[in-house]
Amino acid sequence: MQTSEAFCGLVCTATDERYDATATGESDAGARLEAAYDYDAVEWSGEALADAPRSMWRYSDLLAFESPVTAAEGGTPLVAAPTLAEEVGLGKLAIKDESRNPTGTVLDRGLAPAVTAAREADADLVALATPGNAGQSAASYAGMADIRSYAFVPSRAPFSNKAMVNVHGGEMRVAGGRYPDAEAALHEQLQSEWYTLQEFDNPHRHDGIKTVAFEIAESLDWALPDAVVLPAGTGEVVAGVVKGFRELREVGMTDDVPPVYAAQPAGCAPLVAAHDRGADTIEPWESPDTIVGELEIPEPNGAESALDAVAETGGGFVAVDDENSLESAVVAAQKAGLEVGAAGGVAVAAAGELAADGVFGPDDSVVVLNTESGTKTADVLRSHLMGKGI
Repeated sequence: MQTSEAFCGLVCTATDERYDATATGESDAGARLEAAYDYDAVEWSGEALADAPRSMWRYSDLLAFESPVTAAEGGTPLVAAPTLAEEVGLGKLAIKDESRNPTGTVLDRGLAPAVTAAREADADLVALATPGNAGQSAASYAGMADIRSYAFVPSRAPFSNKAMVNVHGGEMRVAGGRYPDAEAALHEQLQSEWYTLQEFDNPHRHDGIKTVAFEIAESLDWALPDAVVLPAGTGEVVAGVVKGFRELREVGMTDDVPPVYAAQPAGCAPLVAAHDRGADTIEPWESPDTIVGELEIPEPNGAESALDAVAETGGGFVAVDDENSLESAVVAAQKAGLEVGAAGGVAVAAAGELAADGVFGPDDSVVVLNTESGTKTADVLRSHLMGKGI
């Protein structure tokens, strides 16, 4: 197995015990695993990245595997949105547009190294439960690695995700109900031994997503925005992006980390609720009710990681209603020319609410993460317009 020079292995977050790069699940101490690196071995200043590929793998020094399964994911643009900035009263607003990834989602950044780990472990079958996007992404990368894949999705997952799982050669089972039903079905119905691609059970998922932070900073000539706003579902995007900013500080490319704000739909906001009551653990959301299915995660696997990550940055959490989220996605499409998905609309809406509440000022520069292509939720966005008589 070829790993990068700086990669030190997977480390137990409770004991610092080290594990092989292909380990999954909890450590022997019952804690999660985290990819660890020797930051002194990384040098990115000057012209170090000049000849690096225009994908997330330009930062391969801080990724585990030397020969990844890849479709050139990453390298997505940071798009200035001055009209949106003016509407919400911000000095500058830019959208990090992850819809440009191979399967149209930020999760490609995590599934590429996660499937690479499966290949290195000689896995015959990979599997996960997913609200939609991760299943499509996993099927794509597993197909490239010639590994059989299985995705368990809830019945309300978008048709595009379900269809593309099969188009990429993956197998799929639809569980009646919502995301927790898909999780339960995975463990009850899949009898074969499988290598997990589940978020946090496979630590390479959020470790790959950290490259979003690397690209944001490099796009700003290694400066930092005044704040970053992310949609939050399972917690992996929040944990990954904050890890990326932390590592930039560790290798000396930046002096600090920016405040990170995590946004959830008001109809399913367990992270927001935990933050508001000052807790470091969540209580499952009893009656999830949001049209944003990708973020309808009543008991996130990465809840503690996301809560700790946001607290580390001095940021916060915000809940926004579905109407505002969908309208924000539509406005972004019409004013900034970007196909923002419903989940990305949650982050755009949250940036507006934070500006209205005075958390962001008129001189602030804010980056919002669009995590998915609008084509994945086109029917939802179109229905929103039809509800307005358009």
